[in-house]
Amino acid sequence: MSVKVPRNFRLLEELEKGEKGLSDDGTISYGLEDAGDIMMSRWIGTIIGPNGTNHEGRIYNLRFTCGDNYPNQPPEVYFSSRINMNCVNQQNGKVLPQQLSLLGNWNSSYGMEQVLIELRNQMSSSANKKLSQPPEGSSF
Repeated sequence: MSVKVPRNFRLLEELEKGEKGLSDDGTISYGLEDAGDIMMSRWIGTIIGPNGTNHEGRIYNLRFTCGDNYPNQPPEVYFSSRINMNCVNQQNGKVLPQQLSLLGNWNSSYGMEQVLIELRNQMSSSANKKLSQPPEGSSF
């Protein structure tokens, strides 16, 4: 039987890891959008595009919304920065859970760091690495 960690304990753990830069990969970062958000619902993230792709050197900003059932249900994830990827709705920047296996097959042990790493990995995939990209600095 696994222990169910309360939502706020889990989010405090992720906040500490994100703020202290404990992330294993220096190409992603994340934290609370508003330090006064006592429910810890709204987060922001950043991905630096991987080398050898059309995303190379670009800085992508994202927004996360962690609902009441997080981490048992995945966060909603939106790109703020315009990006052309097969798992992103081109109208509003929403990351489509059915197109990103980590969100579609969510496990409560996953967190925002894993989502950012998976999105960065998808940027390097054969389906996405050579897609033409919108002008740098444009947003949804």
